[in-house]
Amino acid sequence: MIRKASVSDAPAIRDCTNQAYARYIPVIGRKPAPMVADFKAQIAAGSVYVATGADGDFQGFIVFFPEDQHILLENVAVLPSVAGQGIGKTLIHFCEDEGRRRGFEIVRLYTNEKMTENLLIYPRLGYDKVARRTEEGFHRIYYEKRLC
Repeated sequence: MIRKASVSDAPAIRDCTNQAYARYIPVIGRKPAPMVADFKAQIAAGSVYVATGADGDFQGFIVFFPEDQHILLENVAVLPSVAGQGIGKTLIHFCEDEGRRRGFEIVRLYTNEKMTENLLIYPRLGYDKVARRTEEGFHRIYYEKRLC
């Protein structure tokens, strides 16, 4: 099940982020951007959704919001203990469906170039590489997917 996050989800979201992204600290040389995100503000803005199992256990989350004429998928993370079960893919499809429902034609996202698994995953989900940028000291690759 996917539902809008509440402020009570913030600790689980932070824990999930730390578990999912800690392995990238040595590769990138510092904490990846999601590890320092203000999740309480993002939850208050209505931009965060959580995935739960049949028993209501937290499994992962996604952060997305409208930006200009597209949806920006800013973060998706799944607890390592349930990784590989399609939860991340389901969260991304949820974002795309919400984008369509809201009348957007494009979802954009970015990933750090050092997160090599993502460089393989996003094209398999129909995302095309559209740009490379260095922002806030991070080397990012941008992808987009047309929803129509």
